[in-house]
Amino acid sequence: MDSGRAALQEVAGLFLRLGATAFGGPAVHIAMMREEVVRRRRWMTDEEFLDLLGATNLIPGPNSTEMAIHIGYRRAGPPGLLVGGAAFILPAVVIVLGCAWAYVRYRSVPQVAFALYGAKPVMIALVVHALWGLGRVAVRDVTTAMGTVAAFVLALAGVNEVGLLLVGGLGVMVVRCLTLPAAVLVLSTPAASLVPFSLGTLFWVFVKIGSVLFGSGYVLLAFLRADLVERLRWLSDQQLLDAVAVGQVTPGPVFTTATFVGYLLAGLPGALVATVGIFLPAFVFVAATHPFIPRLRRSPWAAAFLDGVNAVSCALMAAVTWQLSKASIVDLPTAVLAALSLVLVFRTTLNPALLLLAGAAAGVMVRVFVTGP
Repeated sequence: MDSGRAALQEVAGLFLRLGATAFGGPAVHIAMMREEVVRRRRWMTDEEFLDLLGATNLIPGPNSTEMAIHIGYRRAGPPGLLVGGAAFILPAVVIVLGCAWAYVRYRSVPQVAFALYGAKPVMIALVVHALWGLGRVAVRDVTTAMGTVAAFVLALAGVNEVGLLLVGGLGVMVVRCLTLPAAVLVLSTPAASLVPFSLGTLFWVFVKIGSVLFGSGYVLLAFLRADLVERLRWLSDQQLLDAVAVGQVTPGPVFTTATFVGYLLAGLPGALVATVGIFLPAFVFVAATHPFIPRLRRSPWAAAFLDGVNAVSCALMAAVTWQLSKASIVDLPTAVLAALSLVLVFRTTLNPALLLLAGAAAGVMVRVFVTGP
């Protein structure tokens, strides 16, 4: 067996396993990747790993998936780019497809409905915890603090998320690098309307999201809600929460929420179209930027732009968390679950998947012991 084929098999084996077992979100995924490729396999040094990680933060898309693509590219060349990313995504897609099938078939069963009823407040607590950690990093100075507050207010007012991200990034870059006042640009969101469903529109919605989404996968919530709930009206807030809950409780990238959404809207064809749409830009961006990683990492302009984008991303996360919490914390049991979950996520290091499963179990217990079987 030649060395190129052996390297491809190594990449495929590693990322298939990580994709099937990596619970806990991008930070956990990246930590697991470092353990495997730096400490155990010695494919690269810590410095080289950090170069790749820095590059993923300068381009939109799912960070942990892009790291898998970068590592595959580094280990096995252009074929490794495809194999690394696809192997990391595939197990999660298969698991989420199974969950989506079960959801469509059984969601009217009371036990399943109450499991989701209990999982949603836990999901809100997890997002709040992630937002707190990311916000402490993203809000670096007065400029990013002001941008975060302004973006939060404008997001609640319905201003376009993509416009906010671009203006936030450019504004911080201009203020920091040229010491000139940042320009203010407000892009209005078109009035919501009911649009007939089509696979083509579904594909381009997810291509757009995959092409412009910076920061944590949690920011996905803001884009999904703006496009699929408010503009197109293809999903309800409840369905969006259910989709995100499944994305959280399953291993692999959070972006496989797109697989679940696509299945809800159009079965298996919809799941495949949404999945390809949201992940395709990541492969393109990594292929385009991988050769230029050293220059990107050293550029003060790129770093300043990223700081602005991250600050606005935190504001979008805060705005959508506020909106979705109103759909998930609906009574005393869900309020108690949310409060307990907040305490646990801030005081312990429990796996988020375990917390969501515990919330689901609590929801079923409410059904059995409070309302009766």
